[in-house]
Amino acid sequence: MALTVQNFIKLANFYNQMVMMMSAICVQKGGIATENYAGRFFAADTLEFVYEYGRRLLEKNKTAVPSDVAAVIEKFREQYEQVKDLTTPTQKPIYEMTLEEFERVMNI
Repeated sequence: MALTVQNFIKLANFYNQMVMMMSAICVQKGGIATENYAGRFFAADTLEFVYEYGRRLLEKNKTAVPSDVAAVIEKFREQYEQVKDLTTPTQKPIYEMTLEEFERVMNI
């Protein structure tokens, strides 16, 4: 996927629609808190992807990114900082991990 502002806007719209649907599901399931919803992990992974796409877009072509899009990227960064502990960890082979990484993956 080429890094373009249009693609970022599509991804951002997808994420926003998904969050709205998750909220509706939580209400439908009896008003459960979104922090307790099983889909929160997928949402965190999706947010990480969308934010990283926007960050790379800014890094590649800062002058080509409109200020309102840059503001959305910053908003996604702030949201991501709040949920980054819910994202799926990037796995390395065990033999390439440091002791701290191994302990974190093994939840020791």
